[in-house]
Amino acid sequence: MATIVLQVPDENLVSKVKQACKMLMGVSSVKVQKAPSKVEDITKTAHYKAAMDDVKNGRITHHDSVDNMFKSILGEEAFLKIRTNHV
Repeated sequence: MATIVLQVPDENLVSKVKQACKMLMGVSSVKVQKAPSKVEDITKTAHYKAAMDDVKNGRITHHDSVDNMFKSILGEEAFLKIRTNHV
C-alpha cells in the first residue's frame, strides 16, 4: 500500500480535498491530521525564567561527578548503602 501526504494550508478546504480524494478509484481511506503546533520559545516559559533567576541569585550547585551529587543529596551513608547493593 502506498501513502500520499497532502499539505493544505487553508483549513477551510480540508473537507473538500478529503471528499475529492475519496472519489478517486482505489482510495481505501482518507485521514486528516492536524499540523503540529508551533514550537514554543523556551526562553519565554516560566520554568526557564525561574531557572535563570536561580543562576542570577547563585542558587546552583556544582558537583565533580554523579556520585558526589548523589552523596550530597542522599548523604554519605545512604549513598554507600545503595551503591553497594547495585554495583
